[in-house]
Amino acid sequence: MSSKIYVGNLPYSIDDASLRQNFSEFGGVQSAKVMMDRDTGRSKGFGFVEMSSPEEAEAAIKGLNGMSVGGRSIVVNISRPKEPGTGYGNGGGGGGYRGERSRY
Repeated sequence: MSSKIYVGNLPYSIDDASLRQNFSEFGGVQSAKVMMDRDTGRSKGFGFVEMSSPEEAEAAIKGLNGMSVGGRSIVVNISRPKEPGTGYGNGGGGGGYRGERSRY
């Protein structure tokens, strides 16, 4: 089991230090990062925490999943690697028109 945790539905007021503090009661926090929008500089409402061990990660998940933080019920679970072919910029997903180009 991994020691990296996904934390979702975070209030936009939470920063890295607050995230770290919330998880530190369950063990050593190696890193805590709230994901920010590149353009606006505002929180995207989710982040990642890496605990010192898988056991501490499991304790944090059990202790914090569904807890109310800033009036929002947070989602806490094991972070799974991105599936190949999903998301943006890695050759998958996307959309738009894939037909033939017009010959103007």
